[in-house]
Amino acid sequence: MAESSGTLSHAYRYRESLIGAVSAGFFLITLGALFILTPGLFGRTIDFFESFEFAPLPGTAISWFAPANPLSPSNRIVYTAVEQFCYAFGVFHVVILALRFAARSATSKKADTAGNLVFWIGAGYLVRRLLLESTVWLSLTTWFVFWAAIIALVGVTLIVRAIILAATMSRRMV
Repeated sequence: MAESSGTLSHAYRYRESLIGAVSAGFFLITLGALFILTPGLFGRTIDFFESFEFAPLPGTAISWFAPANPLSPSNRIVYTAVEQFCYAFGVFHVVILALRFAARSATSKKADTAGNLVFWIGAGYLVRRLLLESTVWLSLTTWFVFWAAIIALVGVTLIVRAIILAATMSRRMV
């Protein structure tokens, strides 16, 4: 009997590590594909990060790192690539979630994957709405609003995970 449970444990760990390897591989392939398929992305990414400087948070005396001109046309290529990555990785988490159900992964792993799906799709949406589409805010304000929205999205992700875990826990108690 102990050998049987050890085998199940080994098989479970193998399935989980396989899912993790598939996810890591897709991450790297997607990143590489974006750099191959987007002309000049590497140089523009370097230019984007080199443009960072301390800038005041609007309405405060606090300064933080921000690109010199966050909504400049040259940054749009970087933002578009980030948006495409977020959507691709988010949609891929649907596949990972299906794999987790097929592999009978622990509920906590399924909840993590569902939270990741929400985060990546949400991040892609925020990039589109706040950095790529015209806004009513000034350029620098938009940059800081984007990061505030990302922080709020992390909170939403944690809530999604907690709801899934709480729902499955309450079913076990009944």
